[in-house]
Amino acid sequence: MTGPVHGRREMIAAMDPVLDPRPWAFTLMRGPAERDAALATFREDEGLSLIVPAELAPASALRMRRITLGVHSALEGVGLTAAVAGTLADAEIPCNVVAACHHDHLFVPEAMAARAMDLLRALQAETAGQA
Repeated sequence: MTGPVHGRREMIAAMDPVLDPRPWAFTLMRGPAERDAALATFREDEGLSLIVPAELAPASALRMRRITLGVHSALEGVGLTAAVAGTLADAEIPCNVVAACHHDHLFVPEAMAARAMDLLRALQAETAGQA
């Protein structure tokens, strides 16, 4: 295993986005079933926020698709989140980013996931071509 990538261009050029086939949703915890199935949790003043399989969320919850960036990005790396979020924002695609120890995970509305993947691949190819 190689270590984390720190440089902005290097992180973008190596991001290798992968679309998770499962739909996910952000919700507040209502019971142990959601907590036990949660991909991620975050405690806020208003309660425990969860990212759960969409079928466990209320019907009103926005169905999201997770895009995992394959690059092992350094937690102290600068610019990957801004580049990705900016690219998606320019295309009017909402994006919620969750950074973990090895990878960044982007949650985009389910209906926009294919377009988001196209844009991220183009950003990666463009950046890799500048190296």
